[in-house]
Amino acid sequence: MKNNELPQDQSASALIDARIEELGDWRGEMLARLRALIKEADPNVIEEWKWRGVPVWSHNGIICTGETYKSVVKMTFAKGASLPDPAGLFNSSLEGNTRRAIDFAEGAQIDEKALKELVRAAALLNGTKAKK
Repeated sequence: MKNNELPQDQSASALIDARIEELGDWRGEMLARLRALIKEADPNVIEEWKWRGVPVWSHNGIICTGETYKSVVKMTFAKGASLPDPAGLFNSSLEGNTRRAIDFAEGAQIDEKALKELVRAAALLNGTKAKK
């Protein structure tokens, strides 16, 4: 699996499984945990694989992505600037008008309840915009 290119005949879920296994360190564990929380928050979420190797979770539009870097796993919410964030989870990409992100470093604690609420709010926002 070179240059983030994976066989196109695999399902997005299988490609995400492969990415988690390929990472083989705390980033894979973090991505797997975030993925599980997204699915718990929205059982109807659709997993996608875009932009040559980025896991994407959608429901009536993109909810968030799960990018992995050397020092963080970045969870970017496509419409994060429009979401309530009472727990203050967003800590990255704060300057834009649309996206917001959460950077998880090694050993970071996840506020699971707040994160699930954020995922549900994103799905609800997408559903509201889809009906218009």
